[in-house]
Amino acid sequence: MSHSFLISAPTSGSGKTTVARGLMALYSRLGYQVQPYKCGPDYIDTKFHTAVCGRASINLDTFMATPEHVRELFDRYGHDADVRIVEGMMGLYDGYDRDHGSSGEIARVLDLPVVLVVDARSAAYSMAPLLWGFVHYRPDVRIGGVIFNRVGSPRHRAMLQQVCDDIGVPCLGFLPKRQELEQGSRYLGLDFSQQPEVQLLVELLEENIEWQRLLEL
Repeated sequence: MSHSFLISAPTSGSGKTTVARGLMALYSRLGYQVQPYKCGPDYIDTKFHTAVCGRASINLDTFMATPEHVRELFDRYGHDADVRIVEGMMGLYDGYDRDHGSSGEIARVLDLPVVLVVDARSAAYSMAPLLWGFVHYRPDVRIGGVIFNRVGSPRHRAMLQQVCDDIGVPCLGFLPKRQELEQGSRYLGLDFSQQPEVQLLVELLEENIEWQRLLEL
């Protein structure tokens, strides 16, 4: 049985690339066969995916391909994988025309749960209306859970957990602020040529993210 989900975010710069690549590396090191995908016509992120997973990363793009073709690609390349992880692009509903061509459309086409990576460094309970909007905006896009990025303290974690409890969305974990990861970032995301940053990220995700629960979405 293959487990599948899509990693997205409310906006660019939230940390979805870091989390997506980190989870690909984590599951691969735990012995899972991980099939990576990337929303949109991106040929740089896919190279990082391939290096981490040892399998070619596949572009899924509803601007240049039909929904039927996207489904065919998803099934053909992931039929023998244990975990299929799709990395989104930009914000969840950012497309070429409103949400057409967006990560949200890919989630609808493939019927995938969305894991929302949220940058929490400048807010706490104000996340409640933001996340409530994403959870309820489209009934045909299921927000399977939230991962909070750049979390500052145990008190901050508790307040963010309360947000998820109050709006009824699963909280899948918290990635703490770490200067080492910030220094390892570039314009296009985490620099996976730096092995220490990869190892640190994998350790942080294994300790702070409910990676087993992710497989049950």
